[in-house]
Amino acid sequence: MVVKKKTAKVEAVVLDEENLHKLIASLTVDGEEDGVKLVARTLQSCLELTEPVQQIQLVKKAGSQLGELTEEQPDGALLQNCLHTLALVYTSLQSKNPLRRAIASTLGSVPAWLQERTVACLSACLSACLSDCLSSPASDQYPHIVDTIAACADGFPLGERCISKLLPEVLQFLHKSLSKYLHQNSGLAGRHIAQAQLMHHCLTAVKTSMLVIQRSQEAVSASLQATQDGCRLEDTLSSLLSCCIHILTDEEFIQAVQSTAGMAVVLLIRSVMGSGDEIASVVCSLLCGSTQGLGSAPQWLRQRCEGLCSSSRPPGVSLYLCHGALAMLSWKGDLPGPQWEKLLLLVPNTLLDLDVSIKESSTAMVVARVLTLWSGAALDCLQGESQRCPPSLQQSLSGGSDLQRHLLEHIYSHWEHPLDGVRHQTRSLFRNLLLLHQHANLSASHPADDPYVTELTQSLLGLEWHMRGKYGSLGCLVELYGAGHLLQIQPQLPSCLLGLMGDQNLAPYASDLLERLFVSHKAQLATQASAAGETATEDWMELWHQTWVTPLLQVLCRARLDQTTYILDYFLPKLLRCSPSSLAHMVQALQDTPPCSTGPSGSRGALGALMTCLRAARAQGVVSSSEEGLWGGLVPLSLLHQALVHKHDQVRMDALGLLCESHRSTEALSSREMDLIRHFLLPNLNSQSAGVRQQTVSLMKKLLCRVKDNTQLLQKRRSQEREQEPRDRDQHSLNLYKEFLRWLCVRLLEVLLPGASFSKCLMSLQLLGLLGQLFTFSTGSDGFALGEVVTSAHAQNVLYCVASNFLEVKQLASTLLRQLPPSAVGLQEPERMRCVLQAALDLSSSTKPFDSVTAAHLLDLLLHQPDLSQALLHCAQEQGLDFQPPSLPSQASETLTLELNTLAVIQFLLRCLQSEVSRAESSLLQAAASYPLYGRAHCITAVLQHLHTESLTHTEQWRSLVSELIEICYRMSDVVSPVVQSSSPEGLIPMDTDSDTSAGLQKILQEIQPRDTNDFFNSARELDTHEGDDHTQTQTTHTPSLDRGGEGYRVTAQMVLVCCWRSMKEVAMLLGQLCQSLPLHYTKNDVRTHPGLITEEQVEGVGLYFRQQLLQSRHRGAFELAYVGFVRLTEMLCRSGSQALQQLPARWLSEVLEEVKSSDPSSKLCATRRSAGIPFYIQALLSSEPKSSSCSLLKMTMRQLIALAMPSADRNTDSSTVPQVHALNILRALYRDTRLGENIIPFVSDGMQAAVLGFTSPVWAVRNSSTLLFSTLITRIFGVKKGKDEHSKKNRMTGREFFTRFPALYPFLLSQLEEAAATVESGQVKLHPSLFLLLLVLSRLYPSPMDGSSSPLGLAPFMPFIIRCGRSAVYRTREMAARALVPFVLVTQVPSTVHSILQELPPEPGPKIQHNHIHGTLLQVLFLLRSYQTDSHRPLPAGNGIGKALRQRMWLASRQNSCVVTRGAFLDVLVCLCGPKISLLEEVSELRRDSLSVLVSSDLVAPDASSAALGPGSTQYLLSLARVALSASVEIPELWGGPQLTTQLLPCLLQCSQYEVRELALEGVLRRLQEEEEGWLDETTLSNLTSLALRETHPPCLAKVLQVLCVLTSSSELLWRDGPQILSKEEVLLHLLTLAQSSVHSVELHCAALTLASQLVVQLVNSDPKGASAVAFLSQWGALVCECCSEEQPVEVKLMAAKVLVNCTDTMLTSCDLPLGLASTVSLWRSVFTLLQDEDQEVRDSASDFISNVPLHLLSTDVAGVSVCPPVALDLGVGLLCRLFEMWQQVPAGVLALTEWLLGEDEGNEEAGADEASGLDEEDFLFEKGDLNLWAEPVQWVKLLHSHLSSLILAYKQTPDSKTAEQDQLHQIHTLSAQAKAKALISQQALDSLPGLPQFSCTMEHARLVLRQQKADLALDVLQRLR
Repeated sequence: MVVKKKTAKVEAVVLDEENLHKLIASLTVDGEEDGVKLVARTLQSCLELTEPVQQIQLVKKAGSQLGELTEEQPDGALLQNCLHTLALVYTSLQSKNPLRRAIASTLGSVPAWLQERTVACLSACLSACLSDCLSSPASDQYPHIVDTIAACADGFPLGERCISKLLPEVLQFLHKSLSKYLHQNSGLAGRHIAQAQLMHHCLTAVKTSMLVIQRSQEAVSASLQATQDGCRLEDTLSSLLSCCIHILTDEEFIQAVQSTAGMAVVLLIRSVMGSGDEIASVVCSLLCGSTQGLGSAPQWLRQRCEGLCSSSRPPGVSLYLCHGALAMLSWKGDLPGPQWEKLLLLVPNTLLDLDVSIKESSTAMVVARVLTLWSGAALDCLQGESQRCPPSLQQSLSGGSDLQRHLLEHIYSHWEHPLDGVRHQTRSLFRNLLLLHQHANLSASHPADDPYVTELTQSLLGLEWHMRGKYGSLGCLVELYGAGHLLQIQPQLPSCLLGLMGDQNLAPYASDLLERLFVSHKAQLATQASAAGETATEDWMELWHQTWVTPLLQVLCRARLDQTTYILDYFLPKLLRCSPSSLAHMVQALQDTPPCSTGPSGSRGALGALMTCLRAARAQGVVSSSEEGLWGGLVPLSLLHQALVHKHDQVRMDALGLLCESHRSTEALSSREMDLIRHFLLPNLNSQSAGVRQQTVSLMKKLLCRVKDNTQLLQKRRSQEREQEPRDRDQHSLNLYKEFLRWLCVRLLEVLLPGASFSKCLMSLQLLGLLGQLFTFSTGSDGFALGEVVTSAHAQNVLYCVASNFLEVKQLASTLLRQLPPSAVGLQEPERMRCVLQAALDLSSSTKPFDSVTAAHLLDLLLHQPDLSQALLHCAQEQGLDFQPPSLPSQASETLTLELNTLAVIQFLLRCLQSEVSRAESSLLQAAASYPLYGRAHCITAVLQHLHTESLTHTEQWRSLVSELIEICYRMSDVVSPVVQSSSPEGLIPMDTDSDTSAGLQKILQEIQPRDTNDFFNSARELDTHEGDDHTQTQTTHTPSLDRGGEGYRVTAQMVLVCCWRSMKEVAMLLGQLCQSLPLHYTKNDVRTHPGLITEEQVEGVGLYFRQQLLQSRHRGAFELAYVGFVRLTEMLCRSGSQALQQLPARWLSEVLEEVKSSDPSSKLCATRRSAGIPFYIQALLSSEPKSSSCSLLKMTMRQLIALAMPSADRNTDSSTVPQVHALNILRALYRDTRLGENIIPFVSDGMQAAVLGFTSPVWAVRNSSTLLFSTLITRIFGVKKGKDEHSKKNRMTGREFFTRFPALYPFLLSQLEEAAATVESGQVKLHPSLFLLLLVLSRLYPSPMDGSSSPLGLAPFMPFIIRCGRSAVYRTREMAARALVPFVLVTQVPSTVHSILQELPPEPGPKIQHNHIHGTLLQVLFLLRSYQTDSHRPLPAGNGIGKALRQRMWLASRQNSCVVTRGAFLDVLVCLCGPKISLLEEVSELRRDSLSVLVSSDLVAPDASSAALGPGSTQYLLSLARVALSASVEIPELWGGPQLTTQLLPCLLQCSQYEVRELALEGVLRRLQEEEEGWLDETTLSNLTSLALRETHPPCLAKVLQVLCVLTSSSELLWRDGPQILSKEEVLLHLLTLAQSSVHSVELHCAALTLASQLVVQLVNSDPKGASAVAFLSQWGALVCECCSEEQPVEVKLMAAKVLVNCTDTMLTSCDLPLGLASTVSLWRSVFTLLQDEDQEVRDSASDFISNVPLHLLSTDVAGVSVCPPVALDLGVGLLCRLFEMWQQVPAGVLALTEWLLGEDEGNEEAGADEASGLDEEDFLFEKGDLNLWAEPVQWVKLLHSHLSSLILAYKQTPDSKTAEQDQLHQIHTLSAQAKAKALISQQALDSLPGLPQFSCTMEHARLVLRQQKADLALDVLQRLR
């Protein structure tokens, strides 16, 4: 898409009257016009015009006339006037006005003889402006003149001459303007907009002074040589320099200004000193902050520079000076001298020193940018023309030098910086460093010959892949050295990178690197082939395909779908762009794979992969959809049909994408494609996944856009075409489009029935919205006239969607209604409008919170109707309201109608609200029960949102309305705030002593106080509304009778609370909306009044209201919602033009901070444990501060809060710790606030210190707040947890990166850890308060293999203290210490560290053994070995001594060691080394032998009397023993000593008395069985397992045994033994069914028992299909399975049931022998259909697999053996069942069974409930409860059943041998008919008794009754046909 450049605004010349008349008079000429007179005439007409574009044309004309003048033509005075006019207009115009550029061009084109006079004129005008400005005190003209100077100096040669001429005056003026700005800045604190403006002016002034000096360099040098002018110029330059130095050292200035000032300083020095060696010496001195090298500078310059060298200067100064030196000095070519060389090397060192002291991320960004600039400058030096770079410099810049090493360390600590600008610069720096190395070592051309590059590549590849920085660096290596270099070092790189594409965070990086690799590899292979003289591309392309395409296809076919999403998004398109011809290779490879071979469950299989590749190819334009191309060419159509209804979402989406996406937006849509879309659409409308819905809509939008673009193309072609045949062809295409779009429109409107699922409504409305947007629902003859197919019934259904409980559906329906033809919607009919309006007004006072949202949407629809005010008047008269709507003129415009209607609606709602608030003031309970106030307020806010408040006409009426609205808000708040601000608002009687609120509360309590019990909160209350005494209340739990003359209310505590907090919410939203959207009425600078609707006083009043709510509310709902309104207000304050309002945030902030500091017991601040609304208040004030400002408020606040949060000696009592608690809580809120972004990072170190030290406080409240703050900081530093693993590497940082970003934490954490470790040594159970926190932070760090050994922030000093913490007497501390140690040890150092730690263990038992110490040491060894296992993927190096050290200390695992905890830990270490197939140790066999001998003599294999009394830790010890035994007997017995170990050890494990051991053993057996065949189990073990299944008492163990037996039974029949006895299948089955029935409480056991029973049932039926029905308990099994399918069962149970039903499809459900009998078989089918409509997607998908198990002869060919989506499976399933009835010859019985389904078994008590079906039962609920299953659609299910039944009966009646129904069947038909008729009658009566428009007032009830009636009608129809 081409985006138009923003055009500058052209404004006319604006001069004051007097000047204008003078100029016009001076240009007046008489006589004949030639030469100069022509110019004067043109300019005169130009000045007389007011149209700017015409003025530009005339100026250009004057330019061409001036160019034609010759020297001979006289009339000098007139010519002078012309030039003066042009110069004066030029200097008076604004900077970006195109007219100014036109004048510059005109003046620039004057002939050479006239140039001097032109310069004189321009100089005179500019000089006059300068002197005027310098003499006047006001500074508002400064920015304009600075702009004019900049315009003259920038690309305007005459302007430059003029500037040189006036150089002293110009520089003096620039100095004066800068000084003025610096002075003004000090008085603008808190006024962000004014401050931002001033910063902009400052920046422009500094840039302009630089421009002037650069353009006038020669003039400056010449003036400085001259004695007289020199002094004056020196003074000016000196003053300018001092201004720049002031900016540099004042941190109030934003970075852009400081950075420019840094450049200006270097430029000023250069302009004085030239570019020799001396200037480099001066800049070096400035960078070092020393005065040594300043000797060569002039005296005045030296004085100024000395001021900049002070030790107290901010660290940013050297940064900006570095930037200045690089930008303002020339580095190209040879360097002028040794000082330059010194400066070049000093810059990076200065920047790297800053690295550690910087806190702000924005400064880190500048450092990164300047380092990249430096690397560019260094490259320029090395690439100098003479190539004579000094060898010392060459050495310093080449790889391996100290400087390169430090720069690489900088890169490694910043390549994962949160700012992507920093990451980008870091990558550029890395690339430049490689280039520097290349240029410094030209001899090593091939990377293999360069050890530095090889080592760097290997170390980068060796890093963890979750470090995103390495991808960019590897990309640079590919770019400079080719992909072959990386593939040679790591051939598995492509597969490895594809494996990472599943991670959303890494996919973009991995795909970029992959692209660079395969593009580079292809180029390399092609070059090598051509060099070798090979002409055939097939050979090297085959190698390329093997490297890149084959791994891709494997991943696509086999990986889980969520892991391949990003391959499709990022990788595949790039691959096809690189090599379009590879598509044929992919398609061939995938079609060679058999179509049914799906990958593992959850993968897309070959069909899915094929769709993915084709979709990407088509979108890239690699393949077209022409008839011979795609459809039927590359892909058989049947495959597409299958893919469009495939079970997997992504396969369907890819198939749809293949249809919809196209490289050309005008590509025609073929009829075949339209048919495929028809095939796709209906089954896919009801998708539960939001992602799938979004993709479907987006792809359909692409398709519809194609239709639209192609339609325009066809229409255009038809109008141009001469011949008839092509015109007819085009017309035919258009007719097809029309037919397709109308079909689509009707289908989408038809599904919007009451009872349609939320997802179907959503998708349908979105697609209809697209149709409206692209084609419009017009009813005229033009276009496709889609409006013609929209009936009023359709429009009504869309209108009723507004009542949906889902906000998105409401919004889409409202939008669509405005697009549909008004005649269909019918809102303009007075009666209809009145009904809808009345419904909206009723809903706005409903007690159900969501009704008010519906009301707001309905009112919004009505606002556009001209007759609304009449309908409102009618409603007001009915209600007896005093209301007169504003009258609407007869021909009112749309905007005026909208304004007046809005005004009328708000006035009406306001009148209602005022009367309701008055009544609520007398009784809040009555209000809560019958007219809660929030609905009206919500509607007012919603109606206001749609109004353009800037252009209102009836301002007076609006002003008074705003005042009334604000007043009513305050009144509402006063009514409800006592409940919301009480200390326990949730309905308990508050213990509030605050005198302000207690009076109001007492009144409410008086109303709700029960007489004798506290029963009020559980039951409803009736309020008597007779006038008089308030206390005539009776308590009842029944529905009130309504016949006592008054109206009865029922109210619960929940209703009161909801009424109160929602009212508070709506007050906040309404006040926020008023302040944010209404124009402000204020006076600027006491001169100009801006008219508006809301005054400054009102805004400030609203602010004070919010302040009170936020600082005093206790109910979280109330203050969180007040916060939303307050944020709207603060955003408006900053942007408002009023100076008073701009300063409010700063004032409020300082007031609240003072209040927090004072901690006065009388303070009104709400002192709860999280400080309630106080953090929200401060957060809102700070987040309104503009991001681009200097953030002075944030810095001030953070400094004060951190000072308060730090513990101090004098704050240890409860009353004095209140400020500390508040400060900690506020800090937590600020660190969590994403809007403060990177600006908060500089304060993280201090916050972390406050949190850690807060743990040492004796006061609980402080410790509690410190905990919350600490967890927030961990998230802020390490990012949001990206998985369930608490210790995932994705949430970790290298130590260097961590301490580079937070340097202050290094000494702090080290000293704290030292102090904590000292307490451990004592050996007592004493826990240092902050030890846990320290270990938690440290365990998140890890050393980077890239860290230099000499790193000043290395992790080495922490290690001894962490190791010492492992001796703690607290178990958890030892574990944390072990976990924290791991990251501190480099992978390469693990073996030596483990060996040295093991040496600390005692080699033999002795008296002084410390078991805590031993345990801590063993844990450290264990954690280190485990991390080595996962990270290094290679064994420990030979000769590490670990095995030997362990064998020497084997006594620790034996009974010689009295402590079972350390025995267990030692055994865990042995399992870690001996357990895996590929062990870490080379000499492992000896260790395994020793371990076996310990095992054989242990308590597990040879228990003795002492085994029973092992004491604490014994279970963990036995489990550790069991792990050794499991490895030796089940996992890898062949490596431990052969299969005899299995028979020896496994029975010990299975018969162990500890159930944990049995469970572990069974898990091991199950794992191995799932991995390989079960031939390894001997008879004894099998009989052990079967008897365990019959005897085990522990449920989890029993479930595991049954799961093991399931795996064994699935492949072969099992002999069941119980000891010596052999059991028959029937006995086992009976036992299992009894177990399944009695184990419902344990889901796992229930599922395992029923799964195993089902396998036995299938085996029984298979062995004797005919005799199976004789087995008595088969029906019991069937009933159990059916029970497991019901809606309320847990998901695991339903998944198990689905699996069981799928597995018995061919045996039971479709068998022609009906082994279970008809009734049971039909109920199993019913269960299948229930599961296919389950709410859980996984259950539905699982159940839909039954289709692939149906015998092929029962299905049509295109779906046989294919996975289909649940809606299609449901349709096919019902059709299949009908076919089976025919096959079983049971049609009448089958039809009756299905008719019973159709009638439904719902509500047996319908008759009883019919009389009160009017919706009263809904009043019990404050929140309407709909059906739990949002996906199932009973309406569609009923229709589906009816259509299949109808066709079944028709087919049955047509068969010749159809029997008439039997006697009992006739009786059944009769009974069902009677039931259906009764149901239909009751439903109709109930529907008639509902109020008007029940779709809005009682939506759920109406939908239920309509469905019930529809079921009855359809059932009657079926029964009628069957007779």
